[in-house]
Amino acid sequence: MKKFALWMALLIPASAFAQKLPNVVILATGGTIAGAGESSVGSAYTAGKLPIDALLNAVPEARKIANLSGEQVASVGSQAMHDSVWLKLAKRINVLAAQPDVDGIVITHGTDTEGETGFFLQLTVKTEKPVVLVGAMRSATAISADGPMNLYNAIVAASNPKSRNRGVLVCMNDMLFSAREVTKTNTTNVATFQSPNTGPLGTVFDGKVEYYHAILRKHTVQTEFDISQVNSLPKVDILYGYANMNPVLLDALVKDKAQGIIIAGVGNGNLYPTVERQVKNITRTGVVVVRSSRTGSGRVTLHSETDDAALGTIVADDLNPQKARVLLQLALLKTQNPQKIQEMFFAY
Repeated sequence: MKKFALWMALLIPASAFAQKLPNVVILATGGTIAGAGESSVGSAYTAGKLPIDALLNAVPEARKIANLSGEQVASVGSQAMHDSVWLKLAKRINVLAAQPDVDGIVITHGTDTEGETGFFLQLTVKTEKPVVLVGAMRSATAISADGPMNLYNAIVAASNPKSRNRGVLVCMNDMLFSAREVTKTNTTNVATFQSPNTGPLGTVFDGKVEYYHAILRKHTVQTEFDISQVNSLPKVDILYGYANMNPVLLDALVKDKAQGIIIAGVGNGNLYPTVERQVKNITRTGVVVVRSSRTGSGRVTLHSETDDAALGTIVADDLNPQKARVLLQLALLKTQNPQKIQEMFFAY
């Protein structure tokens, strides 16, 4: 019997005993990670210049971790990111994630709005499979470009079963963040991505993934948002609060048919007195107004220094203004009822 087993082992190729690699799809949208400049030391470059194949060729080691395929969804700097790309990206992810031969998805993205895109996907992607956004602070042609290592780490994370059912992740600088919590905090530093309120979920280093926290807010398959038949999003704008703020800016947004307005208020989302009076008039017309904060961290709480019941306003909880805008856009697809929208801000 032992001789027969040995004989069979000699006949079967060694590759048959190799572990099957997971299948990871890379969706490229452009950004600095695909940027190229004339100088390797200068700060000037063109974002989204390199195609997805060039990015993958820079990390040949990643093909030892996963079977990789790539698609070019867009080629823009993320300062030019817009709703149509968000919708196209979310719909494509949902199609891919439904395929049994896809194990994980990585999205390459510019860093300027990476957190906003990630949160939109966190609310609209319907899968427990790993979905990981990745970017770079230095262009692909720069000395010490961080893109290749970030991309390699993102592929490692997307290939790892530990990354399932954690919502959409953002992989930057060896850290794994929840797309809900992460934000860009520095204009140029490679350690710019941080989660001020909660910290990172985990790390990816030397090909190993470790998680130390879980996200408790509803995400992905748990959300009520279905964009499968949606082709445009409601118009929601952001106003930045400041001393002696001019209330005429609110009138301009209402005249431009904004369905919702996020105010990045001072401190605990507080409003300048003349702005507060104007907000009360605006909410009575059906425009939804959400109080967020310009501070960068912390929660905006109900009925602190502001009487939200009297004003008809909603608080953003701990979402920064740009992420509060994303949630309000999706909420307005469902309802204009302030109480129901407030519940969504506490749930998501």
